[in-house]
Amino acid sequence: MNKRAPIVAELGRPETPDETAARKAASSKAYRGSQTFRNLIAALLVTVAVVAVIIFAVPRGEPANAPKVDLVGISENVESTMERPVIVPDLDGFWRVNKAELQNGATPVWEVTLAPAADDERGFLKLAQAFDADSSWAPQVLNGIAPTDSVRIGGLEWDVFQPRNADANANVTYAIGTQAGDDYVLLYGARSADSTAELAESLVPQIRSLSEAP
Repeated sequence: MNKRAPIVAELGRPETPDETAARKAASSKAYRGSQTFRNLIAALLVTVAVVAVIIFAVPRGEPANAPKVDLVGISENVESTMERPVIVPDLDGFWRVNKAELQNGATPVWEVTLAPAADDERGFLKLAQAFDADSSWAPQVLNGIAPTDSVRIGGLEWDVFQPRNADANANVTYAIGTQAGDDYVLLYGARSADSTAELAESLVPQIRSLSEAP
């Protein structure tokens, strides 16, 4: 005795074989879709957990301080190499040294890069002592800028350079320079004229010593 196929309420009659196959296929597709979604959520949760472990497991602390520049030691080496004295700025608690080096080239240059030690101060100044040079050397490091004026600081006459475009001049907004015996001393950077003059005045005794050297 043949068993009659059940009547489907939505159809009001038994399903045909094609309709049964289509229903089962749709059900299987829906099941696979739900499994894919669950797998995606599970993968995301695993990823978040791994990231959290990495974040909390990696030790954190204060960033390491940059190594202190041995200004005195480097300057002594340069003096030995050049067989002549170099100007060494007195930091006096306001400045810190970011870099100090002898730059070799057509004109050797002893250069010290200074920045304010206090976090609330901005800008920088570079002290450049160009060996066996005069004021004609300065435009080479100031993008061709020639002196526009002069100012007297510490009893010495200083050339004044005022770049018009800081972006085109490595952020340099002001510079002054003076002759120190056979060398030319240039202070340039992004500090006010008054701040630059204060540093310049502190260097005057060393500049005079160079000027008076035989």
